[in-house]
Amino acid sequence: MVSGPPGAGKTTLAHQLAKAVGCPAICRDEIKEGMVANAPGFTPDRDDLSPATNQVFFSLLATLLQANVTTVAEAAFQDRRWRPGLEPLLPLARIRIIHCTVDPELALARSLRRRAENPHRQAHADPAPADAADFLVRLRSFNPVDLGVPAIEVDTTDGYRPALADLAAFARH
Repeated sequence: MVSGPPGAGKTTLAHQLAKAVGCPAICRDEIKEGMVANAPGFTPDRDDLSPATNQVFFSLLATLLQANVTTVAEAAFQDRRWRPGLEPLLPLARIRIIHCTVDPELALARSLRRRAENPHRQAHADPAPADAADFLVRLRSFNPVDLGVPAIEVDTTDGYRPALADLAAFARH
């Protein structure tokens, strides 16, 4: 599992990690973006797709894990919100958590940039410049998921610390 707050570099890391390990990356936001592509008139302020997105995400993960497919799962896994969906997966795999960390101001800058540059981000409630102060409060109060499984933190400020090869080795064991 690759976790962390918005703008921490989770999706980028998940795809690189999946390539290094040799498995698929299942990214919750990408599933939602695909659902939004088929939902004319969708607006993130009236988000009725998130529950369905979560259902598809967890169902897909369960299907892959039941088939013994090594999988990188990526989402902003906060403990209070995601534990109920993750706990049923524990008997299906040797779960490892890689938690992305980055300075909140850099995460804000990344979030603002991707909102401006990526039209698919319309599926998400990414911050606008006027939302910066509230967004920083949310980032600073992010509570990482804790499932009692091996976990490691990675600083994504400039590359990865620990390095991608070390993260792949952690994920494999």
